[in-house]
Amino acid sequence: MASIYERAVEFKKKYPMTISWRLKRNSKIVEKYLDNGEKVLYVFTAQKNNNPIDILSTAVIALTNQRIIIGRKRVVFGYFFDSVTPDLFNDLKVLSGVIWGKVHIDTAKEFITLSNLDKRALPEIEKMVGTCMRNKKQPSKREM
Repeated sequence: MASIYERAVEFKKKYPMTISWRLKRNSKIVEKYLDNGEKVLYVFTAQKNNNPIDILSTAVIALTNQRIIIGRKRVVFGYFFDSVTPDLFNDLKVLSGVIWGKVHIDTAKEFITLSNLDKRALPEIEKMVGTCMRNKKQPSKREM
């Protein structure tokens, strides 16, 4: 099985217009937080911000059989880590511009924007993230 880093590089080669770098360091953050038995289903890269000019917030995003993991290594020291479990997932919104696209992940606690994505990658990301989160999300008691 390919490592997180190898899968991030594959994504970047497939969609070269996506703005991302420091993939190895960001991938290590994701790998650090994988639980035993957690299977990685899909990996992609993006900027975790809503500012098209800010290109310093590259993140590696991994979709696993349990959650979405977002890892970002800071330039000097430290890192940022985010985890979205299916029970906190509310909605996914995809926006396409002239060159780049964005994905908004709405959760119960925050609104995550992943930007500067190659717009050709948007359908693939929506399919993988949206389908997996909907399938894993437990029905609420009201829905039963």
